[in-house]
Amino acid sequence: MNKFERQDSADQTTLPDDFARELSHITTEVIEVSDAPSLAPRAPLTQDEVRTILMSLLLTMFLAALDQTIVATALPTIGRQFNDVSNLSWVITAYLLASTAVAPVFGTLSDIYGRRVMITVSLTMFTVGSILCAVAPNMPVLILARGLQGLGGGGIMPVVQTVISDVVSPRERGQYQAYFSGVWMAAGLLGPVLGGVFAEHLHWSMIFWINVPLALGALALLLPKMGKIPVFHRKRKVDWLGGVLLMGSAVVIMLVLTWGGNRYLWLSPVILSMIGASAALGFAFVWHANKADEPFLPLSLIRGPIAPYAMTAGGCALGAITGLTVQLPLYYEVVYHLSASEAGLALIPIAAVSTCGAAIAGKTMSRAKHYKRVAVFGTSMAVVFGAVLTATTLPLWGFLIVLALFALGLGTTFPVSVVSLQNSVARAQIGTVTGAMNFFRSLMSSFTVAAFTAILLMALGADISLAGEHRGPVSSIPVADMITAFRYVFGAATALLALGAFCMIAMEERPLAGPATPPAEMAE
Repeated sequence: MNKFERQDSADQTTLPDDFARELSHITTEVIEVSDAPSLAPRAPLTQDEVRTILMSLLLTMFLAALDQTIVATALPTIGRQFNDVSNLSWVITAYLLASTAVAPVFGTLSDIYGRRVMITVSLTMFTVGSILCAVAPNMPVLILARGLQGLGGGGIMPVVQTVISDVVSPRERGQYQAYFSGVWMAAGLLGPVLGGVFAEHLHWSMIFWINVPLALGALALLLPKMGKIPVFHRKRKVDWLGGVLLMGSAVVIMLVLTWGGNRYLWLSPVILSMIGASAALGFAFVWHANKADEPFLPLSLIRGPIAPYAMTAGGCALGAITGLTVQLPLYYEVVYHLSASEAGLALIPIAAVSTCGAAIAGKTMSRAKHYKRVAVFGTSMAVVFGAVLTATTLPLWGFLIVLALFALGLGTTFPVSVVSLQNSVARAQIGTVTGAMNFFRSLMSSFTVAAFTAILLMALGADISLAGEHRGPVSSIPVADMITAFRYVFGAATALLALGAFCMIAMEERPLAGPATPPAEMAE
C-alpha cells in the first residue's frame, strides 16, 4: 500500500529531477515484483480524448440515473398488462436494493481488476437486464430482470467517478463533478416525462429498449480510449466474505427502510427482527474487516480527518434533496392547489439550482487555495433558508425563490465532498472509497425518504395514506394541517444541512493535486 501512497505524494509535490527519477525507478521495481500492472507514465491525453471520455461517461451515468426515474410513471400500465398490482412496488425496490448493495463491490473490484473491465461488466449487466425487462412475459421475470439491471446500474456510478479521477487531477475534478450533477438533474426531470409518453403512446417496454443503443454507444465511445487512461489498480486476493457480509447488511436495512411504516409497522416483530439481522451482519463485517489481511473495505479508509466528514456531508445533502423532491409535490398540490404536472414543474428550482451550486463549487475548487470555504458558506446559507421555510408561510413565488436559494447552497457540497474524499487516499484505493461513498449516500437517501414520510404520517395522522392511488384522503387534508406538517419536514431537512455544514467545517482541507496556480493569482 505504501508504494502507491509514495507515488501519490510524488504527484502532489514538486521533487528534484534526480530524486523523482529514483523514486519512479524504485516504485516500478516494487510493482513488478508484486505482479501489479505497470504504472509507467503514458502519453498525456489530448483535450479531444478527454472530451470524448467525458461524453461517454456522462452518457453512461445518464443511463443509470434515468432508470431510477423513468419506470415510475409506467407502473400502472405494467400492472394492468400483467394483471398484478400487488407486486408493482418490487419493480422499483429490486433495482434499488441491487444498485445500493453492489456500489462498494464494484468500486473495490475496479481497484483490483481495473476500470476497463468493471465498466464493461457493469454496462453489459445493465444492457442484458434492460433487454430481459423489455421482453419479460410476467411480473416475477420483470422483477428479477430489474434486479440484474440494478446490479449493473449500481456498478456504473462508482466506476464512472473513479475513471474521472484517473483522467482529471483533483484540482480540476470539481468542475467535472458539476457536469454529473447536471446529468442527475436532467434524468430526474426527463425520466417521468419519457416514462409517461412511452407507456401512453408507444409501449411500456420502450423504457427499457431505449437503454440498449445508449449503452452500446457509450461503450463504443469509451472503450477505444480506455487504453490510454493511466493504470492505478492493483491485483490482489478478493475478500469475498467481507463483500457478502456488507451486501447482506445493506439489503436487509434497505428492506427495512422500504417496508417500515408501509407494509409493516415500524415496531412490528418483522421489522425489529430485520433491524437486528442487519446490525448482526454489520458487526460481523466490521469484525472480519479488522481481522482480514486485505479486507474488502479497509476501515482505515473511512476513518481520519477527511473521509467520515466528507461522506456525512455529502450524504446529508443528497438525503435532504431526495427527501424533499419526493414529498414536495404533495405540498404543492394541497397548499398551492397545483395540478400534478404543475407540481412536477415546481420541482425544477430544487433540482436545477442545486446543479448551479455544484458548478460554482467546482469552478472555485480549480482556482481557490481554501476550496472548502465555498461549501461551508453554501451549506450555512442552505441552513438559513431552510429555517425560513420552516418558520414562515410564503406565497408560491416566494417559496420557490427561497427553495432555489436553499438548493443553491446545498449543491456546493457535492463536488467538494467527492473530490476531498478521493484526494485523501492513494490512487489504488480511489475506487474502493468512491464505492463506499455511493453506498452511504444511497442509504442516506432511502433513510430520509422513509423519515420524511414517517414525519408526515405522524403529523397528519397515521390513517392518512400518501400513496398515489389513494388521493381521496390526501386531498381532504386542511391546508393549515399540511403547512404545519411540512414545517417538521423542512425542519428535518434544515437539521441535515446543519450537520453537513458542521462536517464541512470540521473536515481537514488538504492541498489538491493538479496544475499549480501562482500564489499571487490564487484566490484565498
